[in-house]
Order: sequence, then structure tokens, then C-alpha cells
Amino acid sequence: MNARILVAEDDANIRQGLVAALESEGHEVVTASDGAQALKLYPQHKYDLVVLDVMMPRLSGYDVCRELRKTDSAVPILFLTAKGEELDKVVGLRLGADDYVAKPFGLQELLARVEALLRRSRLSARGKAEAGVELPPVFTMGAASVDRRRFVVVLPGRRELSLTARELRLAEVFAAHPGEVLTRDALLNAVWGVEYLGTTRTLDQHVAQLRKKLEPDPEIPVTIVTVHGVGYRFVTGPGA
Repeated sequence: MNARILVAEDDANIRQGLVAALESEGHEVVTASDGAQALKLYPQHKYDLVVLDVMMPRLSGYDVCRELRKTDSAVPILFLTAKGEELDKVVGLRLGADDYVAKPFGLQELLARVEALLRRSRLSARGKAEAGVELPPVFTMGAASVDRRRFVVVLPGRRELSLTARELRLAEVFAAHPGEVLTRDALLNAVWGVEYLGTTRTLDQHVAQLRKKLEPDPEIPVTIVTVHGVGYRFVTGPGA
């Protein structure tokens, strides 16, 4: 599974170690020493994956991720972060990152996450709808409309909110299975892929962000409801 990967990391020793590890797996690696350089390099090639250190000079990994997601909603983004607080991870996921690895990390863990992201990206490119269900370009969830072509939620009053690639995929899976109870494992497999190495907490965080864009009151969800101990259910009809 050879891929072209952009690595943005300001620590030269870590950057060289990442290059050696990724090239040993057959990948082509392009490097940047700061966020601004990463943004300059990105349009020059078609990348299969972007690895971003969070704390970089000139532009942070968060800044780079935010800019990339304005023009590319599909490329997988993996954060490298020395920060362990949950808030920082939520910020990264909210900006459109797909996964993160906390420093110090083992190279084998990093390589496994890279391979999982590449597999999921290629599986997603082969088919968007779950179980062969073809969704229309615009579908409804509660009082909102989801526009798949523009990656936006349209709320009553024509107010629009942007969706990340993962949030859109999650909405598509729910819409393809109205009324069904979907387990956390089933949702992880459908949205992140069967080889996802993370925890269900990542799913819960994405559901929370999707609720903020769909629900009249995200604290009392009526469209995507929690089935305690199991997963989630997309509710249609008057109750939603």
C-alpha cells in the first residue's frame, strides 16, 4: 500500500525518524519543518495522508488542518501531539482530523495507525453509502437538511453549518439505517473502517459534534439518540 505522505514536524530528529520509518514501509515522504511550509507544499502534489505536529512555529497543526479542510475534505489527517488533555483532542477532531498519536509514541503504533487510515480512505473512495443504500444528494435529519455535495447542514431559516468528512459519513450511515439501533462497533467499522485502532471515545466525540449541528438542543437530542450500553439510533418522524 505505497502512498505519498506529507509530514510536518519541526523537531528534526523526530522528522528524520518518521521519514525513515515510513520509507521503510515503501511510502514516499515529503517533509515540512513548520506549518507554513506544509501549506505551501500541499498543493504541489496529490497526497494520500498528512501527518501534522500540533505545536509548530509560524502555523500550528490546528491552523494547517483548518486550512486544508477548506479545500480538501477527504485526505486523512493524523495529529502528533504532546498534549494529553481531552480538550486538545476534541479541538483536533472538530477541525477535521481523523486520528491522533500522543508523544512519546512507538513507531509500530504510528505505522499501524497510518496503515489503518490509508485503508479506510481507499475503502471510503470505493463506496459512500452503507450496505448499498444510495442516498440522494440532499437528505433530511430532523429539522435539518444535509447537503452531501457541499458538506453542509442547512438549518431552518437557511442557516448553514459546515461538516467534516467524518461527520458527513456518520450522517450518511445514520440516514441509511433510519430507526435502527447501530452499535458503536458497527458505526466505527462503517465510518472509520474495520481496522481502526482507536477507542469508541472518538466516535462519541464525533456524534457530539454532529448533534451540535443537527439538534435544536444538543443536550437533549431527539434526532440521534443514545441507546445506553449499545450505541445510537437515528429517529425519524414527528418526534424528531
